[in-house]
Amino acid sequence: MRHLTPLEARVLGVLVEKQATVPDTYPLSLNALVNGCNQKTARDPVIEASEAEVLVALDGLKSLSLAFEGSGSRVVKYEHNMARVLQLPGAAVALLAVLMLRGPQTAAELRLNCERLHRFADISSVEGFLEELASKEPPRAVKLARAPSEREARWAQLLTGEPPPQPAGAAPRHAGGAVAGLDVSAGELAALKAEQTRLATELEQLKELVHRMARELGVAT
Repeated sequence: MRHLTPLEARVLGVLVEKQATVPDTYPLSLNALVNGCNQKTARDPVIEASEAEVLVALDGLKSLSLAFEGSGSRVVKYEHNMARVLQLPGAAVALLAVLMLRGPQTAAELRLNCERLHRFADISSVEGFLEELASKEPPRAVKLARAPSEREARWAQLLTGEPPPQPAGAAPRHAGGAVAGLDVSAGELAALKAEQTRLATELEQLKELVHRMARELGVAT
């Protein structure tokens, strides 16, 4: 499987998180998914992804069978298929999701931040699952070198490739948009622009259709 883009990882992490934390509204609508991606809390970096950008990320996840459209609703809703595709237990899926949403963390931080997704008995059980993820082929997680100012080593997910060096104790990065905050490639940017153009065209066509039907029915718009 190819590496995920940062925004694909954010979308996948949100789907996993919301399945556990708000099961009554899962699967997620596009609007709920965008809101989850752009949360100001429990996210690093904080971003402002548009619906068009999230749709492109969803298409990428669907092509890998990591996400799919749910059925039985008039509104299109989305679900993840992470455990089955990656052949991982729920505890490992929870760890990867929190790493995708919050960036590198220590085992103690992961135990705390995973509380609503999966309850680990102790830190050693967290470390056991992390070691298992690191030993997979290809590896899904990696233990980072401990910085001089850090008491514990942090872990990072590898679904998006090798993590960039991060300073110890760095505050969450705020970005003006998904492109600025998540280093979207030129090809992905072009795809986003094309998708935005397509959606704008469809919106204008729908507006014209509504106006025409209203005129035929004698209804004011």
